[in-house]
Amino acid sequence: MGMSKRTRRNAPGRVRDAIVEVLSQTPGGLPITEIQKRVCQAIGPTPESSVRSYLGLNTPELFVREAKGLYRAKHVAGPSAQPQLLHMHTWRDPIVIGRAQIVHADCLVWLEQQTDGTIHAVVTDPPYGLHEYTPEQQAKLRNGKGGVWRIPPSYDGHERSPLPRFTTLTDEQLSELRGFFLVWARRLLPKLVPGANVVIASNPLLSYIVAGAVADAGLERRGEIIRLVMTMRGGDRPKAAHEEFREVSVMPRSMWEPWLIFRRPIEGRVQDNLRRWGTGGFRRPSTDRPFGDVLRSAPTGRNERALAPHPSLKPQAFLRQVVRAVLPLGTGAVLDPFAGSGSTLAAAEAVGYRSVGVEKDEHYFDMACEAIPQLARFRPSESD
Repeated sequence: MGMSKRTRRNAPGRVRDAIVEVLSQTPGGLPITEIQKRVCQAIGPTPESSVRSYLGLNTPELFVREAKGLYRAKHVAGPSAQPQLLHMHTWRDPIVIGRAQIVHADCLVWLEQQTDGTIHAVVTDPPYGLHEYTPEQQAKLRNGKGGVWRIPPSYDGHERSPLPRFTTLTDEQLSELRGFFLVWARRLLPKLVPGANVVIASNPLLSYIVAGAVADAGLERRGEIIRLVMTMRGGDRPKAAHEEFREVSVMPRSMWEPWLIFRRPIEGRVQDNLRRWGTGGFRRPSTDRPFGDVLRSAPTGRNERALAPHPSLKPQAFLRQVVRAVLPLGTGAVLDPFAGSGSTLAAAEAVGYRSVGVEKDEHYFDMACEAIPQLARFRPSESD
């Protein structure tokens, strides 16, 4: 109440998001005058000075300024960016393991090269914060230095897995996260068949950012799956004052994990979509029991982690339930664009589905090649 229409239009972040959206649709980049024109078409009157300000403020986090005065979204590969990308990375040949294919590539570039309307489902556990997966932070993690990763001490002789410090992300990093997922979802949307499910692992602190960006890209929100699992996050007393405030937790102990559910809008009725595309719903565990949105899950056991020592490895017992459900008729292929150690592909292999995984980190790509067949054979009852 009392806010002008112009003020509402130009609320903090709205101009930035509009710029990201405009540039995500133009891989080759645009000059500021054209960006400002298209932003005005999207959100209404916006001064060129505001566009310049946001481009400057978020560079190099979100945008790249080309030598010819063109701006493009940082994570969108255009004609001028592709040679540079290929120069910086030597991508390995795809590896086929059973019904799975693991691809060494940047998923945004890979998606851009795919034929529209060919992906039937997505199950993925993306980086919750982009900063934690930069080469610098990954090097610290692998050397046991920590960086933005919290490396818990041993407890009762057990080594606990590293955890990303999500609360340390800056406002700029949160903006970058939103911009990345907006661009990613826009790249993904046309590649999906109508009714294709997209299930994205997240966490309670950042799920609203990822969900907002994916919804703004045009995917239809369909709720979320709750993974009931006790994690190591939260529940701690105030740092350096735990004796003084013994009855206080800084934040609740995390006992659940949200997996966001989206889909590409269906064509016609669900039954029509199922007949034509084989998508539009979830496969039931049995004819008399629907797939539910609350799944009990133990943390990933050490036997499973020994097969794939990835810091964000999810257990096969949980993943196989989700992967099986996303193809309602059991036909098509499942994509994991952030494949990591290949656990989603292993789950698809275990339930008899075709799958494709894309991973740009060479260390994790190699890990996936080794881990997929072992995880696919893993019996969850072996997990401790």
